[in-house]
Amino acid sequence: MTFSEMMNIGLMQGFAGLSLFAVLLLMGLGLAIIFGQMGVINMAHGEFMTIGAYTIYLGSTLTAQYAPGFMPFYFPLAIVAAFGFAFAAGWLVEWGLIRHLYKRPLDTLLATWGISLALQQCFRTFIGPKEVSPTLPDWLMGSWAPAEGLDIPVNGLFVLALTVVVTAGVLISLHRSRWGLRVRATVSNRVMANAIGIDTKKTDRLTFAIGCGIAGVAGAAFTTIGSTGPTSGSLYIVDAFLVVTFGGAASLLGTVVSAFGIAQTQSITEFFLAGSMAKVITLSLIVLILMVRPQGLFASKVRR
Repeated sequence: MTFSEMMNIGLMQGFAGLSLFAVLLLMGLGLAIIFGQMGVINMAHGEFMTIGAYTIYLGSTLTAQYAPGFMPFYFPLAIVAAFGFAFAAGWLVEWGLIRHLYKRPLDTLLATWGISLALQQCFRTFIGPKEVSPTLPDWLMGSWAPAEGLDIPVNGLFVLALTVVVTAGVLISLHRSRWGLRVRATVSNRVMANAIGIDTKKTDRLTFAIGCGIAGVAGAAFTTIGSTGPTSGSLYIVDAFLVVTFGGAASLLGTVVSAFGIAQTQSITEFFLAGSMAKVITLSLIVLILMVRPQGLFASKVRR
């Protein structure tokens, strides 16, 4: 094998890691907002991702059946719908359950775990136990070859671009919008935020729903690289929590950095070792680093 071939394989493997990075980052962003900003341990976060993935599948199925000529255009609209459905589900969950459990992290963990199991059973009952895949538009198929022997999937490029847009939108919203100002004020001092007229309960509900909506977008991105089943989201929930914890619970920059590091480490080690061993090595490295820096890569400086 020539040096050029080795470089091309390394680049393609690295790009495969970028696809995983995109999904982990979108999942981690939602968790960083819910867990880092609100202190809620949402074990059902993976199921909100699954809601987004099934939205893409149902959009594909309905479009193919009733409007086949619209197939090249349905995917961007389905991504918006995935955010909307996951957002609405998160809003209902916060209103019906989570708002009664603030400042009780163990209770939120158990309650959202129960929601996770209930949603998985709903997926099996109403959609089916088998994994499904949407029919992707033709413009998402194929690959881009910038050099001979180097093929980069177009769907991976699209997912990466989607992730950049969503991440930029979250960062801008947190630091330039009225919602972001209310979130930061509530996190800094909830009592004072209430005193100056901020409806912290409404802020909590909107924040939880937005985090769930971002998980729905992660599910939409996931459909371009894998099939969807009732337990697909639960397979990513541990990695998503690792991303948030490793980066620093309240740091969005830490979420980006840790998602990239975990995805690339796992992708590169999977090329040389079995998938399970790659996960073991990745987890071991994270544990060792957290032993040295338990607050994560980017510690929060927010007053509690």
